[in-house]
Amino acid sequence: MRMLTVGAALVMMTSAAMTCSALADDDDARSAQKLAQQGRDDYWHCLAREYSRDSNQGLSEQDFGRSVAGACPSERQYYRVALLDYLTTQYPNIDAGAHLATANRAVEAAQKDIVMAFVKHRPPAK
Repeated sequence: MRMLTVGAALVMMTSAAMTCSALADDDDARSAQKLAQQGRDDYWHCLAREYSRDSNQGLSEQDFGRSVAGACPSERQYYRVALLDYLTTQYPNIDAGAHLATANRAVEAAQKDIVMAFVKHRPPAK
């Protein structure tokens, strides 16, 4: 009888430890997701400030694209790293190189979107 009680206690403790581990993993995933979203938002806000600069008025699409590619280095890097961390947390069995490629594509997409908005909303050439 005592063995059964000890066995049941071990099963309960193991189950509780696994639940706590799963909850910690969920917390890690939520935290990583929140940081990735914050990084995205910070990067987008920085790009929006670049978009709004008066000095961009006469730039060509290519010149503005080069300007955006070099803008916001710390925000860009934070976004890339936070997204990489999130992807690694969510998909630990996928190669880190694939996650890095995905994070780089997300940064490139943000830059492309801001350039397309610039082109769409700039005044026509005279």
